[in-house]
Amino acid sequence: MRLWVDADACPNVIKTILFRAAERLEISCILVANQAISIPPSKWIERRVVSAGFDVADNYIVDNVDIQDLVITADIPLASDVIEKGALAINPRGELYTKENIKQRLGMRDFMEQMRSSGIQTGGPTVFSQQDRMAFANTLDKLLAQRMK
Repeated sequence: MRLWVDADACPNVIKTILFRAAERLEISCILVANQAISIPPSKWIERRVVSAGFDVADNYIVDNVDIQDLVITADIPLASDVIEKGALAINPRGELYTKENIKQRLGMRDFMEQMRSSGIQTGGPTVFSQQDRMAFANTLDKLLAQRMK
C-alpha cells in the first residue's frame, strides 16, 4: 500500500498528518507536484516533481496508482480516475470518494464551473478548520486500519 498525495494544493497540516502516518506504519507516502516541495528526511516519504502543465501531476498519479493505494486529493476528476482503477481516494477534509458518490460530485463540480463561466459568483470553499483536520485524520486512520489488515 502506498499513499499518493496530489501535493500542489494539499494543505501543509494534512501533509504533516500523512508524514506521521507513513512513519508510524512504515508505508510509502509519495507527494506529486509540478514544483519542488519540502519533505522531511525519511525512507518512507518521497516526492515526484513532474513538469508543469494541465493535469500532468494527476496523470502521473493515475498512471502509477495501484488497487491497494490511497490517493489524497481535492481534485474530483482525479478522484474519479483513481476510483475507476480500483484504488481509494479521500479529500483533505476527510471525505471518502466512492463509486456511489463520485458521479454526483463530478456533476456538481461541472455545474459550478458553468455558473462561474457565465459570470455568477459562486464563492470558494470554506476556511480549512480544526474539524476538517480531525475528519481527515479519522478517515485516514480508519482506511489505513482496514487496508493494513
